[in-house]
Amino acid sequence: MSPNRMRQKGEPNETTRRSGVLILFYPKGEDIYLPLILRPQYDGVHGGQMAFPGGRAELKDKGIQDTALREAQEEIGIKASDVKILGNLTELYINPSNLLCQPVLGYINYRPDFYPDEREVAAILEVPLSEFGKPETIQTRFVEARGFRFETPGFIVQEQIVWGATAMMVAELMEIIKGIE
Repeated sequence: MSPNRMRQKGEPNETTRRSGVLILFYPKGEDIYLPLILRPQYDGVHGGQMAFPGGRAELKDKGIQDTALREAQEEIGIKASDVKILGNLTELYINPSNLLCQPVLGYINYRPDFYPDEREVAAILEVPLSEFGKPETIQTRFVEARGFRFETPGFIVQEQIVWGATAMMVAELMEIIKGIE
């Protein structure tokens, strides 16, 4: 588990909802890529932020991996039935939205066509996995969220900052990759 996760305040409670996000790997050229989404600007907790596709669990979901697949299909238009589940990262409590989030790792053996849901996705960034391993990608920046301006570590990809829970997930993923190389 990334040390940054230890600084997260708050704990799940009786009103906490479960959620799942999909970290989808796919080949493109000579590299492995993953899609990140830019959430539209809105007054909610995660407006304008970079994220993995995903969302809250629904009663119709058979499990949290199904949640991640369903949400990714809804948000970015991938064909969920083509995704091979590889496993999960560490579940993460996201205090501002009171969600217990399960990052799910998946692989699809082709570059998918993306069809973003305009209500939930302002842009899709296709990011080479190798980009997160470059030291210059890891930076500290000032961000604004919920009327507060603060400094936070994150990953700079395609001129966007990936921070907060998404950055913690990426950091854990990169630790795992370093451990198997």
